[in-house]
Amino acid sequence: MAFSWTYDAPSGVFKNHDLSAQLRFAAIAEAKFMQFVKPEAGYGRKQGESVTITRVSSLAIPTNGRISEGVRIPEDSLSISTVAITVSEWGRSIPYTSLSEDLSMFNTENIVQRTLKDQMKLVMDGAASAAFRSSSAKIKATPLTAGSIQFGTAGVAPATALANLNVYHVEEIRDYMFGTLRIPAYEGDDYIAIVSTRAKRGVISDPSWETWHKYTDPTAKYNGEIGRIENIRFIETNNFSAISNLVGSSTALGEAVFFGADAVAMAVVQDPELRAMIPGDYGRQKGVAWYGIAEWGVIWDTANAGEARIVHVTSL
Repeated sequence: MAFSWTYDAPSGVFKNHDLSAQLRFAAIAEAKFMQFVKPEAGYGRKQGESVTITRVSSLAIPTNGRISEGVRIPEDSLSISTVAITVSEWGRSIPYTSLSEDLSMFNTENIVQRTLKDQMKLVMDGAASAAFRSSSAKIKATPLTAGSIQFGTAGVAPATALANLNVYHVEEIRDYMFGTLRIPAYEGDDYIAIVSTRAKRGVISDPSWETWHKYTDPTAKYNGEIGRIENIRFIETNNFSAISNLVGSSTALGEAVFFGADAVAMAVVQDPELRAMIPGDYGRQKGVAWYGIAEWGVIWDTANAGEARIVHVTSL
């Protein structure tokens, strides 16, 4: 018996309207800088557009603190300075319609809120990072070769890097922070280093690092962790909008920031938050935005010993 087969739709495109019940979201970079800044206490709404931070410099150490009978006690001058942080408005929004909600099988508002929260997180992290890496952070360090590093104190990179960060450079930075600048530790006895992926790779590919961790922490390489070096705790970020994976005109150096306590302050009038738009056109026009009033700034914008808090690894 012979059969004759024909199409049940004579023309047009055949379509499958079934959708997966699960939404997939694009991955975002890791935000690492915001956890190391805290809102400035005592400042907020109804207190003007800026907060002024008062700084007290250390007294000079006399060569001899002894005094003689009948001689007046020598007098020293107290040096007090200030730095102001002026806040800015921040925000972004996504509009949508009630029609898209009525026709979509997914919750439109939830999708909008999640993507805006991710965006807000990275924008705030980038703003905090910009303060750590700004020209107000006067101390800049540039690896010249695998065995040399140059420090600058004018808020700009002193040279073009010809080598990536390695253990030798980390040791030199630590000694400069502790011995020369007298930077107080961020927590306990530890400084913090936030490094780009390339900068991290330069350190853990250093034979000195591998030899050391072979005996102290053999799982570090397996886990991809730098760990602690010379009481510096390392944190890697892949948020390359906040820190450069190849900085300046260098073809070798990944950017990094080393810092101690009181490095960057955050002035907040309105914590960044999600806000729903008041519906328009009889409820047909909708939207969600994130909005905040804040700013970040370096507390000690000097290169003086006892005052500087940040060493920014960068290049021309």
